[in-house]
Amino acid sequence: MAQAQGFGRRYLKAFFKGFFVAVPVTVTFLDRVACVARVEGASMQPSLNPGGRQASDVVLLNHWSIRNYDVQRGDIVSLV
Repeated sequence: MAQAQGFGRRYLKAFFKGFFVAVPVTVTFLDRVACVARVEGASMQPSLNPGGRQASDVVLLNHWSIRNYDVQRGDIVSLV
């Protein structure tokens, strides 16, 4: 019984250590490098969401290109 409690405490301790490392890394990545967004509606047809209103596309938004002013003709830019 005592051995099971020790295992449970070690498991929780390892989980929280990993959690407190993973959350800041993930937030920094999504803020500085890239994030995932969903495109819905007809505004970007036919490039994105060609199926109409029922379907939606998932895109990866690259933050590095904007920070380095590496936007070229033909690129799709997302504004918030």
